[in-house]
Amino acid sequence: MTNVIMAIEPYWHIDTWVFDDESVGLDKEPFVQGVPDMIDDLVKDIPNARNGFRLLFSSMPFSGYQLELTRVREEYGGHWYSLKDKSAEGWLCPALFRYFDTAPETIYVKAEPSRSKLNNEPTEVAALKDRIEKLEQLVGKLTLENEFLKKGVG
Repeated sequence: MTNVIMAIEPYWHIDTWVFDDESVGLDKEPFVQGVPDMIDDLVKDIPNARNGFRLLFSSMPFSGYQLELTRVREEYGGHWYSLKDKSAEGWLCPALFRYFDTAPETIYVKAEPSRSKLNNEPTEVAALKDRIEKLEQLVGKLTLENEFLKKGVG
């Protein structure tokens, strides 16, 4: 690939981190096998990260990188990477090759707030909207359960 530092915008969808990248033909590509835990730790200081954040990555070190992932072994067409100085490992699926010709020995990673999110609404507003949506879903479920119970009693 031509870029030295690449960027994607992961977000939380159906209980895992996913990302879309139309330029390489990926839609809701999930992170699996240990990588979601790494991401959770990486974004712990980014408010409302589950609504989206910017993930920068490169096979070369760059200013401000936060994680250094070292290739451990190949499996099922993808590669396992371990966090430097930690016991955590995660598997990167063959989608890795949409960004690299070969699996890099080392991948350097940085997470930061999404620029598109920064230009929209404050993260506090987005977080409140997310909470309101979850409460509305809960109220809907409770209403349905209540109606079901009333029919069963009568």
